[in-house]
Amino acid sequence: MKDEELKETLDNCKTIAVVGISPKEDRPSYRVASYLKSKGYRIIPVRPDGELILGERVYRSLLEIPKEIELEIVDIFRKSEDVPPIVEEAIQRGAKVVWMQEGVIHKEAGEKAERAGCKVVMDRCLKKEHQRLLK
Repeated sequence: MKDEELKETLDNCKTIAVVGISPKEDRPSYRVASYLKSKGYRIIPVRPDGELILGERVYRSLLEIPKEIELEIVDIFRKSEDVPPIVEEAIQRGAKVVWMQEGVIHKEAGEKAERAGCKVVMDRCLKKEHQRLLK
């Protein structure tokens, strides 16, 4: 995705499901989510356990998030091999953007998401891109 399209996405998409978020403050997933929340984004934590992270209810999967909550960006903090089922759920939920964090690469899942109408960002940090494009 080109910078102009990335900037437009970050300007217009304000709800971000963070898949694989850690409750530990020193973890990159927590720091990225905390930063984004401080910038006005709605953060929806997705992980197998826990009740609250950053004051937000934790959901076990994207499909568990109530239907009335529109998933705009699905930000993935999981190993590359764990991506396909997350992308499948993102497609089912009608996410606009599938964002794979730095080091997370799955070309086949990315292509599937694009065929389903999602924008795809791979191997890039959402926080770093926000800081670079929306100073």
